[in-house]
Amino acid sequence: MATGRGNGLAFVISPDEFTIGRPGPWLGILNDACNHYKVFAVEFDTNHDPQFGDPNDDHIGINLGAAVSFKTANLSEANISLHNSKVHRAWITYDGNHKHINIHLGLDGNPIPSKPILSSSLNLSPFLQEYMFVGFSASTGNSSQNSIHNILSWNFSSTVQASLHVPSTKICHRNVAHLVSKYSTTPHTNPPSSFLIFVALLVLSSVALLSFYFSSIKTNTSDALLFVDTKQRPMLPISPRRFTFAELYIATRRFDKAQVLATDCRGGSTSVLYRGTLVNGCQVAVKRFSTQFLSSARVTKRLGDQITRASHPSLPNIRGWCCDGREAMIVYDHYPNGSLDRWLFGIGALPWTWRLKLVKDIAEGLSFLHSKELAHGNLKASSVFLDVNYRPILGDYGLDFFLPGSGRGSMGDVFGFGILVLETVAGRKEEGILGFAREMFEKGEIDRVVDERMGDRVNSEEAVRILKIGLSCTASESGRRPCMEEVVQCLASSSHSRPVVL
Repeated sequence: MATGRGNGLAFVISPDEFTIGRPGPWLGILNDACNHYKVFAVEFDTNHDPQFGDPNDDHIGINLGAAVSFKTANLSEANISLHNSKVHRAWITYDGNHKHINIHLGLDGNPIPSKPILSSSLNLSPFLQEYMFVGFSASTGNSSQNSIHNILSWNFSSTVQASLHVPSTKICHRNVAHLVSKYSTTPHTNPPSSFLIFVALLVLSSVALLSFYFSSIKTNTSDALLFVDTKQRPMLPISPRRFTFAELYIATRRFDKAQVLATDCRGGSTSVLYRGTLVNGCQVAVKRFSTQFLSSARVTKRLGDQITRASHPSLPNIRGWCCDGREAMIVYDHYPNGSLDRWLFGIGALPWTWRLKLVKDIAEGLSFLHSKELAHGNLKASSVFLDVNYRPILGDYGLDFFLPGSGRGSMGDVFGFGILVLETVAGRKEEGILGFAREMFEKGEIDRVVDERMGDRVNSEEAVRILKIGLSCTASESGRRPCMEEVVQCLASSSHSRPVVL
């Protein structure tokens, strides 16, 4: 293998071949929805990420279902560097009997080093299923090169040591004699040897016939199950895949009402967002559209457009879609931290720095959507989710809200963003917040809108500036509202400002 300037690469044994991991320090192995994802990986990390417990920017780690390595080896201590563009050869050996792993690393062309670079006791049983996928994952980091990590060649082999325990002849004779004496009505102290041989042959023949019978049943059953389970091979991990209705039906527990996260009625059609769990344990959110949505002939095109065009850190990771008969569904990652309204209107008070970052990230995500001629159409605190790092994710945006160059729908998003800004700064729900903010602005007391629960931890001057941006977005005439690109500029610097028009 040859490494370059990326974050690193990893040898991975995974339960599936279609889960898409996060970039950067995650090395494409895991994502936010995979809390119980049973994956084994050996990472060759060339980036120092202290939050993951990395010793330096040149190390090897063993990962068990987590981005944080449970054991690492500092390569600098062994005078080995993955940054010198040389070709290295790694040997990863696992002994299942002794539950031990050894990792050797050296230059290509040299024999395997006598001493492993990393050695540890390890029980892989909880992370191995009957069928697993073996391969590699990597992250390019901030580099713009196309070929940073190269796997020049690799080989994987697995052997199972089986032992056959055959009882001795003496034990067999004794057991047969015991059976004859137990079930015979005539006492036999020393049965004829020919009779013993006959009984033994009868027992062995019966066992052989039964074994053949059950093997035949098992073979036929396996073939039947294999035939039923035959389906199109999943797409490559770099892109979302197509789900079957049966997969999502099982994942959502038959679309159980207890699994409903949100319901949305817009434009004569209804969509329901369900919580689901895939067979590999990853949690997802499944958005199921009503039959009215299917009446459009552009449904397939819309599915494809959304999947290929809407890719941004503030947009949900799309795992795939389902177009099966009268069903249309989109599958997203599920974010266990819930929606923004839980954190804004809960018991505690979010700090100002966090609120400001949320507003900026939401604005950038919305601006990206509009740049792709897509509209959100349903922006509110309950439709913004928080990932594992509490970054806002603009979830629950509809496929039927396209902007065909005319800007239709984008100003509605701007208005929704303005309301969300007011709610975020005020810490109050939508009811009456716009009227209250406008009234305070006209009285010159806009600072009274700021959430008092933040106390002196808030930058009052900055909070007022953000409130004015929110009010500008809620102008009564849509033509007087700024576009989201301008909003992003205003949020980034106080030098970018515009007069407030109510």
